[in-house]
Amino acid sequence: MACDASAWIDREIAGCRFADERLGRRLRALLGQMAGAMGESIPFACQDWANTKAAYRFFANERVSEGEILGGHFRSTRDRSAGVGGPIMVLHDTTEFSYRRRRPERVGQTCRVNSGKDKQGRFRLHTVCGLLMHASLAVTAEGLPLGLAAVKFWTRKKFKGAAALKRKVNPTRVPIERKESIRWLDNMRRSTALLGDPGRCVHIGDRESDIYELFCLARELGTHFLVRSCVDRLAGDGTRTVCGLMAEVPVQGRHRVEVRDGKGALDTAVVELSYRSLRLLPPIGKQKRYPALALTVLHAREPDEPAHRPRIDWRLVTDLPVPSNRAAIEKLRWYALRWKIEVFHKVLKSGCKAEDARLRTAERLVKLIAVLCILSWRVFWMTMVGRSAPEAEPGLVLTDREVALLDHLVPDKAPRPRTLALYLTKVARLGGYLARGRDPPPGNAVMWRGMSRLTDITLGSTVAEGHVGN
Repeated sequence: MACDASAWIDREIAGCRFADERLGRRLRALLGQMAGAMGESIPFACQDWANTKAAYRFFANERVSEGEILGGHFRSTRDRSAGVGGPIMVLHDTTEFSYRRRRPERVGQTCRVNSGKDKQGRFRLHTVCGLLMHASLAVTAEGLPLGLAAVKFWTRKKFKGAAALKRKVNPTRVPIERKESIRWLDNMRRSTALLGDPGRCVHIGDRESDIYELFCLARELGTHFLVRSCVDRLAGDGTRTVCGLMAEVPVQGRHRVEVRDGKGALDTAVVELSYRSLRLLPPIGKQKRYPALALTVLHAREPDEPAHRPRIDWRLVTDLPVPSNRAAIEKLRWYALRWKIEVFHKVLKSGCKAEDARLRTAERLVKLIAVLCILSWRVFWMTMVGRSAPEAEPGLVLTDREVALLDHLVPDKAPRPRTLALYLTKVARLGGYLARGRDPPPGNAVMWRGMSRLTDITLGSTVAEGHVGN
């Protein structure tokens, strides 16, 4: 049983290496302060001017980088991955952080959006101030988040949309090194090198990751990938495309899945499965640089269009073999785990409120987001570990004092086994979870609210204990 509520912070930043050890101590203090005031401003978390000023200096310090802040967390992710069995899913995705600034050039821009029409009926374009983050999250096959394996931040000084680019040059002829898409390859390299067992990793991405260079890099690194395809590539002898060849494959099985409609209501969908190993060719402009690859295409599609939600229509590409319906269903379940990184981003933005930060430059914002990434992973892990290991000891997450306080604050109506799931439910109840018989397991929102309340209550009990009898 952990004896210190901040023991997890010490473990998580033990591998951090700074130019000055005082910077490491400041990072530890910042994590502790912000963990107890999740979603609040820096002054609220720090409580006094001395600590607030020290936090601002930390984020402004040129000797501190986001890589150094996350270095210890990356090593902890590697250690956790080594401690579990089975394949490791590395989920990749990009998200944007938008801000309002008087001097937006100090942060940069992400995109241009339509702001509606002016009085003359002309469309107005609004440039969004902000930065972007491409993250790689390692999870188990059961969906337990092990931590970040790679992160890349960037911003744009000048934005040109893809449509404008296509009017001047064929994007398929532009080297990948000159595109923002290189981030997918960079994070695959870094995460594979960090985890240290390429054959065990399966890199999963959405349609934006359908990049032929990524397929070739996976083969070069000896690792695996599973991505949703959006490009109808040339296949076979080069006279046919993937869609044309897959249209000839008969339905080989059916699979029943649970989905939610636009209102969040549960629904059951039956998808038809077809899969086939194909010889895929690189884009015409790159056929001299990249070889043809033998890959598996898996198509999962609902036969009819539902009335209340979009039809499920996934065409997945992987270098893994799919010899049977059972293997096809396994790959579908693995791809469905990609949603976990969307949840991680939601915790980062809605729970930690990363877009509410008032820091004025991109460099300082990046360092703050790096700190919030560690806190977001912690909340996400706490939410999911109770589902992955419900019978574990509560000491895996909570201290002796926290367990005792939860027993006092949320007493059991009848004797129950002292399991991790029981105590995480009590934490969620502090955050507003009702724990009714048919309620789904507690989510991230009630967990971060409950942990914030528990942190305050624990601090109050510690202070009160020191004054008893005085």
